Amino acid sequence: MPCGGSRWDRFVRKGSWAVEGEFALGTKLSGKRVGIVGLGKIGSEIAKRLEAFSCKVSYTSRQRKPSISYPYYPKILDLASNSDVLVVCCALTSETHHIINREVMLALGNNGYVINVGRGALIDEKELVQCLMWGEVGGAGLDVFEDEPDVPEELFKMDNVVLSPHKAVFTEEATEGVGQLVARNLDAHFANEPLLTPVQLE
Repeated sequence: MPCGGSRWDRFVRKGSWAVEGEFALGTKLSGKRVGIVGLGKIGSEIAKRLEAFSCKVSYTSRQRKPSISYPYYPKILDLASNSDVLVVCCALTSETHHIINREVMLALGNNGYVINVGRGALIDEKELVQCLMWGEVGGAGLDVFEDEPDVPEELFKMDNVVLSPHKAVFTEEATEGVGQLVARNLDAHFANEPLLTPVQLE
């Protein structure tokens, strides 16, 4: 997203290329400092892919993970102030509700990007919209929303925002993989073996 691919697409589709000439410069992803909020399974997979772009990955989580070599920040404000891109993929709890607020976005800065692939309510959407409108944060990539499928209308007009309808893993391969996982769990259950993905019911 930092390089501006979606804006380039709209620029060409609107016919602006022929009228306005060259598009404004973007910025590359490689080498960026990427902070991950929640280094669980999804966060770890994202971090692995970011390494291919030579990104400097760091994270915050409920606690430091001894087996992980990425720099750990116990406070999200410190993570944000040391990141160019903030990727949010932690679980939604009473403690993480609106964990990304204006204070965090100001720490990220006006050249920073926030990407949410976790749950919509992890970000205070009203404060995000304000920060985007006032240029206090560089841009956002949002796959989830606080009151989906309703999306704040202000976001529709922003060229520095990429929106998707909560479909980050909605691919043929991912759907097939879910079906296979269900089948393997059933096989394990009827064989009296430990389940691959048990769910703890409270």
